[in-house]
Amino acid sequence: MKLPKTTLILILLTLGLGGFVYFYEIRGATVREETKEQKQKIFSFGEDDVQSLTVTTRKLTLNLERNPESSSNPKWLIKSPISGPANDAIVSYLMDLLVKGNSERTLSTPAKDLKEFALDQPQATINITLKNRQSHQLILGKSNFNGRFLYAQADPTAKPDGNINVLLVSTDFANAVNRELSEWKQPVDNSQKLPPLTVPKPTPTNSK
Repeated sequence: MKLPKTTLILILLTLGLGGFVYFYEIRGATVREETKEQKQKIFSFGEDDVQSLTVTTRKLTLNLERNPESSSNPKWLIKSPISGPANDAIVSYLMDLLVKGNSERTLSTPAKDLKEFALDQPQATINITLKNRQSHQLILGKSNFNGRFLYAQADPTAKPDGNINVLLVSTDFANAVNRELSEWKQPVDNSQKLPPLTVPKPTPTNSK
């Protein structure tokens, strides 16, 4: 029996709609859930848990320590290569990335392939010491193929199969650590050094 043309069109539309629902709602939901599971926090500690940081780049090794006088400013002190108050805004930016940062994806790769991600000669290494004496490390390699993320390692250890985990993290980490020493220092408030503004008094004129 030959079906009317309109009936065939309705059947095809129904099949197409069913396929769309399956791939977007059912299959898509599974893929989205898998992607969500891949996004994991890099570290589980909080900002107040951190006692000190050591940031090593190709230009600089910087040691930062929490100010023992917690009620005073600044909250962070530079211990080396100079001694002095740190720029709290700059340190807080880095700290926020360490505490809240996620890994967009985790790659399991042989340890011999570290150089492919520039993790054998990283652009920066961040060593974190907590108040409870536990330590953590984040190693930053090169950007991925589209420049959206950085390859990184968090607390690098080899797995039983000999592979290592390589993370994809925000490029904000590179912006946070690749700074000149002057940027890490507390800004100087020049307003306190300026002499008070004086307005010259008008010179009296002699009237005849």
